[in-house]
Amino acid sequence: FLAAADGLGSIAIDTTQLNMSVTDPTAWATAMNNLGMVPVGLAGQQLVTDSICVPGFDPSLSMMTGITPINPMIPGMGLVPPPPPTDVPVVKEIIHCKSCTLFPPNPNLPPPSTRERPPGCKTVFVGGLPENATEEIIQEVFEQCGDITAIRKSKKNFCHIRFAEEFMVDKAIYLSGYRMRLGSSTDKKDSGRLHVDFAQARDDFYEWECKQRMLAREERHRRKMEEDRLRPPSPPAIMHYSEHEAALLAEKLKDDSKFSEAITVLLTWIERGEVNRRSANQFYSMVQSANSHVRRLMNEKAAHEQEMEQAKESFKNALTGILTQFEQIVAVFNASTRQKAWDHFSKAQRKNIDIWRKHSEELRNAHSEQLMGIRREEEMEMSDDDSGDNPSKKLRVDDSALAAQAYALKEENDSLRWQLDAYRNEVELLKQEKGQLFRTEESLTKDQQLQFLQQTMQGMQQQLLSIQEELNNKKSELEQAKEEQTHTQAMLKVLQEQLKSTKELAEINGHDESQANEINVLTVALVNQDREKNSEKRSPGLKSEKEALLIGIISTFLHVHPFGANIEYLWSYMQQLDSRISANEIEMLLMRLPRMFKQEFTGVGATLEKRWKFCAFEGIKTI
Repeated sequence: FLAAADGLGSIAIDTTQLNMSVTDPTAWATAMNNLGMVPVGLAGQQLVTDSICVPGFDPSLSMMTGITPINPMIPGMGLVPPPPPTDVPVVKEIIHCKSCTLFPPNPNLPPPSTRERPPGCKTVFVGGLPENATEEIIQEVFEQCGDITAIRKSKKNFCHIRFAEEFMVDKAIYLSGYRMRLGSSTDKKDSGRLHVDFAQARDDFYEWECKQRMLAREERHRRKMEEDRLRPPSPPAIMHYSEHEAALLAEKLKDDSKFSEAITVLLTWIERGEVNRRSANQFYSMVQSANSHVRRLMNEKAAHEQEMEQAKESFKNALTGILTQFEQIVAVFNASTRQKAWDHFSKAQRKNIDIWRKHSEELRNAHSEQLMGIRREEEMEMSDDDSGDNPSKKLRVDDSALAAQAYALKEENDSLRWQLDAYRNEVELLKQEKGQLFRTEESLTKDQQLQFLQQTMQGMQQQLLSIQEELNNKKSELEQAKEEQTHTQAMLKVLQEQLKSTKELAEINGHDESQANEINVLTVALVNQDREKNSEKRSPGLKSEKEALLIGIISTFLHVHPFGANIEYLWSYMQQLDSRISANEIEMLLMRLPRMFKQEFTGVGATLEKRWKFCAFEGIKTI
């Protein structure tokens, strides 16, 4: 019945009136302050959300619940348009009636509090009514929530309203917090803030209890019907004795498929006392027919016993094969734990092999005990058969007894033959197990040796390949070093010749010392360019953090010496920081970084001096 809430539409008036939404805060404030405004039709929201009212109203329920369906297209009859998405907050709208107007509360305020809902609540308490509000105005406002059965108005501005259904109470609670104004009056007696809350009424509680009792009765009836449906059917009734029924029953007793049903009827007749002098012969013939089934049942039992023996034999053979495979697995694990194979496994692999070996041994022992138990049971059965035969007893036996004795002797003979075959099979299995153990151990050791040799060869091949690669790399590096050496020697010879020629020209022309220095600087620059090219070809990186630290200290030292410093001066400074460092190590480090440090020659002849300068700021521009 809660689904009927969806049949209520939206609040609306004549289509000739102006529509205005109050979701805008400015429009909402204007409507609250201007008490003399004309009522207008507003697109509103649903009074009760889908979480309270069940969606999907079925029109056919109106005949069951007594709720008159409402057409949402009729002006003034509907309440709300389709609900907005659940993630959008519900905004209350202004509600217009013929005699009054309801203004929504401030959306920023918390929702009004309500008491705990009583069970089966159909009555609400409405407080904060205007003093001039009449019962007709209250009914006009709240009948939009549903059919009202009773209104009890008090003299102190409150009333109790009872609805026809429970879901209508939820719609009435939605109006809590609205400000009610009668007409366009500004008098305090014509306005008031509504407070709607659940009310506890005895009539509601009584109806709720009646409904709960009805539901409990329906549940009990449903369970009883379910039990009756699941209860097994009663056995068919046994017919009364008559000569005709006795003749039919005698025919059924002779049929193997109908024997169980017929013997039940015969037992019932005998227990009822249907046997008398007149019917004794018929009953005797039926009892004799029942006795004729004894031989059939014995034959069936013998056939089933034979099938059981065959199944036991097949199970024993399968168990023997499984036990043999377990022995082989245990032999593999034992061979793996020997010294020549055990040393090549890692610690984790050894642990797993040990766990697997123990588990396999436990399973092998369990299967072995099970097989030995089967054999002991067979031996006990054979001994019981031997002790059961007593030749001193001589009994009178008829044809059936002789046949049973012959069958027993046949079974005993077969069991002895089977026992003999079992012993033979056991001996053969033991021989095979011993031979397999020796063969498996030898094959396992050979396989392990072969596998170890293969792994060793693979490792040696990999080492050989790596050594060859290293050798090729060394050869290429050696060739590059030779080429660089020849190139530097040729450049050095050219520079020496140029230096001699320039000196001779300088002596002839009488140039001063500054021109000679410029020539030296040019030659050193050419050497440095050549070194830079060679170093770019090599492009070695820094090998350690110590080299990076040395570069930083040397860069700082040379930066504060703009005219450069010779290697001895630089080495004496570095000796104060690290006594183990050598001048050759510092010079090699400076030569490896031609873009950061450059070498210049100053002076002529005996005053010729080699200086190092910091040129990183110049070199970074050329990168």
